[in-house]
Amino acid sequence: MSFLQQLRAAPNLLTLMRLFIIPFTVIEILDHKYGVALALFVAAGISDALDGRIARWLGQSTRLGQYLDPIADKLLLSTLFLTITHMALVPRYVTVLVFSRDFGILLISTLLYATNTLRDFRPSLLGKLNTFAQIITVLVVLCEQVWPHILPRQVDYVLAVSIAWLAPLSAAQYAWIVTRRISERSSSVLA
Repeated sequence: MSFLQQLRAAPNLLTLMRLFIIPFTVIEILDHKYGVALALFVAAGISDALDGRIARWLGQSTRLGQYLDPIADKLLLSTLFLTITHMALVPRYVTVLVFSRDFGILLISTLLYATNTLRDFRPSLLGKLNTFAQIITVLVVLCEQVWPHILPRQVDYVLAVSIAWLAPLSAAQYAWIVTRRISERSSSVLA
């Protein structure tokens, strides 16, 4: 399947739409239009939930989609964390941890892929929990701006602490899994 055919696949178009939504969500947050930002974030979430299902349903799973989908997810969350930190809606340390983890994983994945050492980068359980905590955090922050006092203030603190623990733990788990898989691969090559 050519690159253009992969690009035109319905799931990849949904992923591209998610990428397209990012700057508009940022603009709405910076303009204090949190209701619109929340709607755009929910639309991005729906597109994320649908693209994989549609790919399987239509038989349109593509190599481009395998790379584009996680990139879109990381870019959306990282950009929104930067934005809500700029607006003083989450503590800076949370965004630093989110970025440090994602940058480290991206760097290691790129190096392993480029050197043809490892090409399968499935998320770990802690990685999925970390991503879930990030999504819930953005959702809660935006909801609180639309509907003030909807949740107790402790929810923000619990979410921030969750990310503060999950980000480094999931990065460590990811490093351990990659190290183990490389070691297993080396052992099987030498045997």
